[in-house]
Amino acid sequence: MSIRKSKTKGANVAVPQTKEEAARFVREIGEAARQVARIEADMNDQIARLKERGELDAAPLVARAKALTEGLRVWCDANRAALTDGFKRKWGDLGTGKIEWRLAPPKVTIRKVEEAIAAIKTLGLTQFLRVKEEPNKEAMLQEPEKAKLVPGVTIGSAGENFAVEPFEAAIEGGK
Repeated sequence: MSIRKSKTKGANVAVPQTKEEAARFVREIGEAARQVARIEADMNDQIARLKERGELDAAPLVARAKALTEGLRVWCDANRAALTDGFKRKWGDLGTGKIEWRLAPPKVTIRKVEEAIAAIKTLGLTQFLRVKEEPNKEAMLQEPEKAKLVPGVTIGSAGENFAVEPFEAAIEGGK
């Protein structure tokens, strides 16, 4: 006869044995969270300084490249026929790189949406209207018993979360 052994995952963590130890755990969690916040603040300060320095260093180069590009565009527009083999292509090769003319995609801009919708309906151009139907989950949460009657709808439990909130005091006038 063989005996089957099953393994259960054991928690390889320290577990407080008394209320005092539990209180110490909460204090240490708070200390760790505050240290992480300080590290994050220092890191963000360093990132901000590096970003600012990088943007300052790059600014003259970006301005120069923009000016060169604009000047190149003017020259290329004037010489477009020669560069594109008599307008047979939308690009030209300059040896050190390629230039090309691309059409920007069309876009629709609508001001006064309500008026536009009313005009579309009046003109009978309903192909320009979109109707979106979707289940209202918020309403289902308000009436879960009715929602459960709908095939394919399940209202699950929100579950339970464990949270630790160490006490923290604010410094008066510190901000």
